[in-house]
Amino acid sequence: MEELLHRGGSMAHTPDPAVPEPVEKEEPWLGVGAVARLWPVREDWVPRVAHLADVRVRRSGGESRGTYGAAPTVYHFHPGDVRRAAEDIAGGRVEIPTVYRTDTPDGRRAKFWSTLRNRVLVTLFMTVLLASVLMLLFVAGFLLTVE
Repeated sequence: MEELLHRGGSMAHTPDPAVPEPVEKEEPWLGVGAVARLWPVREDWVPRVAHLADVRVRRSGGESRGTYGAAPTVYHFHPGDVRRAAEDIAGGRVEIPTVYRTDTPDGRRAKFWSTLRNRVLVTLFMTVLLASVLMLLFVAGFLLTVE
């Protein structure tokens, strides 16, 4: 304390000039799931609604893989813009088609049918896969028992 007073400082809690100033951390950008929880919008349509609400978006992936299609596209949204857009959506200042929304009958119906379609397709795929494995086991057993 005497040293601080000797150097002319009267406040012991002043920062040392050699220590760099703390850098203010940037708030992390939000993924599709986090934005869908803040907005009454189905996850499939969050990027489109973000475009309608003028939200800044970082997009990664989606590059062509030639014959094998394209890589998945990952979206991240600016947190400040998302909060502003949430207020605009709640206030009705952003026009969103009803099938995109989770708080309308059309949106809930579209979500129901897409979920049902996906579950039926997965069930059919698993049935075909199981039937194929059983058929291979039957053929292998048959070939091993035949002289």
